[in-house]
Amino acid sequence: MYKKSFGSSGPKKSYGGKSLPASHASRQAGGGGHFKRSSSFGRSGGGSRGGGFSRGGGGGRRFTGQRIDVSRFISKATVTEEVKDYSPEHSFATFNIHEKLKENILNKGYVLPTPIQDKAIPHILLGKDMVGVANTGTGKTAAFLIPFINKILHSSTEQILIVAPTRELATQINDEFIGFARGLGLFSVVCIGGANIHQQISNLRRKHHLIIGTPGRLKDLIERRALSLGKVSNVVLDEADRMLDMGFINDMKYLLAKVAPERQTLLFSATISHEIEGLIRTFLRNPIKISVKTGDTASNVEQDIIRVKQGEKKNDLLHNLLIKKDFSKVLIFGRTKHGVEKLSRTLAERGFKAVSIHGDKTHGNRARALKQFKDNQVQILVATDVAARGLDIPDVTHVINYDIPGTYEDYVHRIGRTGRANKKGFALTFVE
Repeated sequence: MYKKSFGSSGPKKSYGGKSLPASHASRQAGGGGHFKRSSSFGRSGGGSRGGGFSRGGGGGRRFTGQRIDVSRFISKATVTEEVKDYSPEHSFATFNIHEKLKENILNKGYVLPTPIQDKAIPHILLGKDMVGVANTGTGKTAAFLIPFINKILHSSTEQILIVAPTRELATQINDEFIGFARGLGLFSVVCIGGANIHQQISNLRRKHHLIIGTPGRLKDLIERRALSLGKVSNVVLDEADRMLDMGFINDMKYLLAKVAPERQTLLFSATISHEIEGLIRTFLRNPIKISVKTGDTASNVEQDIIRVKQGEKKNDLLHNLLIKKDFSKVLIFGRTKHGVEKLSRTLAERGFKAVSIHGDKTHGNRARALKQFKDNQVQILVATDVAARGLDIPDVTHVINYDIPGTYEDYVHRIGRTGRANKKGFALTFVE
């Protein structure tokens, strides 16, 4: 996306009682970027299908955050003015889709499609397999829901499977589906871990058109003979790279092998690794490849570090940040489930309105915490990387990396929760 820059310099920002202009912070960082682990969070990085610390496909993915050059956490935001640089070929009114669906789309306030929607929807409507490479927040959920809802409306025998890495993303996709399918007589079933499996089994016995779920729970339901994918003719793998990071590569292969061979398959991913390429070669047929990825990090997210000196306590530095007036909606990332829960309780004891999300919480508790944060009932959400991908949380003013992320890619996804909808955001990373 082309943008007209109006300059990136500005007054230095003071965080935690210290001024850290980017140039000064870069000099402090040096070139090595090797740090001690945080003692506050312990050393356990145990994985969880619910979404704690990521597992690799063949075993535990080693924590690599201490090898990230600190200078990559520092960047001034660029004040920009959007230039009319993308003229979509279509509007939602001109797409060849069912009139009732079109009406629902327009009622949601959608007029012009985003680039991924504009490029992908026509190919999906033609029944082609597709690989979509797009940043988070680009509207890819609507890019696959709209043409698949249209497909169901024209053929009631169509069944669709949407696989997502986390409970929160699966639930968010379902919420979008409900909005687009309002009054159309279409039904979905959400199959995710942490929620009542017997209720999900009961829901699967009723009429439904979409199954939206996480890999582990879907596999569990198949093994219990409560779910059969033999009649599924449309599949979406959403955030495929995240599912790979979480150790779901074999589960994805298992699910795709259960689906009818004559099917339409869509795969969306922010990155295309060797393993993802293998999935594409094995399970997709001559896919159309569409990329609208615009870059690693948002230009309107100002990034800086908070250096923790010997003898200083991270909790105290964090406290001094959170009491500042402009820290009104803050997402804090930690590395482990235990550490995230401990930090959330510590902040609550200090008088902050804070909740947490991690893999050891039930789906109901996670959904409740996320809703409280979205609705501004609490100021702070403390989370593992389960909240780093795909979630659309409006108006997050700051992302704070209390623990250094495992990889730079994880960092990019974390800070992508702020600076959305062309608003300026801030990302701060604690460095010991």
